[in-house]
Formats: sequence, C-alpha cells, structure tokens
Amino acid sequence: MLTRTLAGRVRPLLAAAGLRGYAPRAAPAADLVVVGDEEPPPSTASSASAATVSIAATAPTVLQPRVLIYDGVCHLCHRGVKWVIKADKHAKIRFCCVQSKAAEPYLRLVGMDREDVLRRVLFIEGPEAYYEGSTAALKVASYLPLPYSALSSLLIIPAPLRDAIYDYVAKNRYDWFGKDDECIVTKNKELLERFIDREEMLGGGPSNSF
Repeated sequence: MLTRTLAGRVRPLLAAAGLRGYAPRAAPAADLVVVGDEEPPPSTASSASAATVSIAATAPTVLQPRVLIYDGVCHLCHRGVKWVIKADKHAKIRFCCVQSKAAEPYLRLVGMDREDVLRRVLFIEGPEAYYEGSTAALKVASYLPLPYSALSSLLIIPAPLRDAIYDYVAKNRYDWFGKDDECIVTKNKELLERFIDREEMLGGGPSNSF
C-alpha cells in the first residue's frame, strides 16, 4: 500500500476541519509553504505564530479532505466518478480533474506531478494521508454506504498484485475506452456540484483543456 504522510506541524490545525486519526511523521518545512502558499517563515516566535495563523486560515480552503484527483479526459475514469457520485449518497467524496489549476496545490503538497496522476489516480484522505492506484480506489469505496463499502475488503490483497492489474488497465484505458480533448465533466454539468474545480470549469478556465 502506498501511503504517505504529510507535515506533522499541520496536525494541530486539523481539529477545526474535523480531521483526526492520522499518524503523521516529520516533514520538511517546504510542505507548509504549499499550504499557505507563502515564503518560509523566519525562525522567530512572532513570525512562527503569524505563519501558523496564516496556515490555519488557508488550509481548510486550499486542502479539503477526501478529494479524488483523476484524469479528467479519460472515459473510463469519468464513468468511475459518475458511479461513485451515484453511490455516495452522503456526498463524502469530492473530485478534481488533474488537468485543472485547482489540482496544483494538492499535487505540490504531496510532491507529485500530473504525470503521476495520469498513471495512477490520487485520493487525498486528509492533510496527512494520501493513496494512489488501487489503494486509492478501494479507500474511496470505504467511504461509500453498504454494499459498496464492502469492496474495501479487497485491501487485504497485497498491493503489488492489485496494482499490477490496475496498471495494466490504466496503461490501455485510452485504447479500450477512449479519451476527450477536454475534461469530460464539462459535458455533465449536473455533476459539477461535487467538484472542487467547478468554478474554473464553468468559467472556461485551464481545466477545460489538456
């Protein structure tokens, strides 16, 4: 399972967002720069306090929990997203096309680029944990109501085996299912309520082209 933890220093800020239960490890200060999108603070008590306030003010907006970032031009991926939205009666999962500008803060925070997500879907569970590939898909399933959440029991299968199957399908998905020249969700605007980049898409911004 590919699980990576992010900045431990952000953890005190999670209470306001209701995000608990993670096990963060020490991370470089650069992780904090992405959250606040500011210069690294000088090592003084007053500056550190000001930086903490700035991060607290921006983190809940910039980094929302339970966001699935996926290839927005892939027909197979779009079908999967539509299925999750239909099954997710309590709207726990939110979405973002990796081609959109809104995805950039998430990618910077976890140290990934768009090519990584084009190979394997990315699920950011919270500011301190994220998952890729088959693990990401099964983690998303764990938030769905029964019987769909039962799919998460497949996590007991060793990740290398799960990801071997996932990678084979992902490598051939365009040939098998096709792709568009723009994020497909723009053709299903009724779904946009669940997308963190909806305003960008409706405004005809960068998310509309690949």
